[in-house]
Amino acid sequence: MPVLLKDHDAELTLRPGTTKSDIVAYLYHNPEWGYSPQDLTDALDIPRGTATTTLKRLYEDDYVGKTDDGYYYALGEREDIRQYVSSLDQVDRLFGHHREADVTPEEPDKQIGEGRTDEELDAELDALEDGSGDVDE
Repeated sequence: MPVLLKDHDAELTLRPGTTKSDIVAYLYHNPEWGYSPQDLTDALDIPRGTATTTLKRLYEDDYVGKTDDGYYYALGEREDIRQYVSSLDQVDRLFGHHREADVTPEEPDKQIGEGRTDEELDAELDALEDGSGDVDE
């Protein structure tokens, strides 16, 4: 997949959809809070061992901070990570509703256009192609 070079950071090794990315996004969405591994296990529905191991690696790689008593938090100086999380949010705002519709359709057996005649579907398609916008729902 191509990358936009002006925003590319070879040191940032986060991939959307991974536990590592999910934990980072959660911490950076809530930068004023510190979270224990158990807090993140509960919030993200991941195994405790996975949360503990991932947090340890994120801390070692300087993606997150850690208090002396074991709470993990977002680092204020990591603008690159904040931009990454912001990009995830933008993608979710743009396409999240499509993903949710695919995963939990309200009427899974209903076909697109069901309940309309061929003539009504043709008229709707013609209106869309014209750009006239006179589409009845």
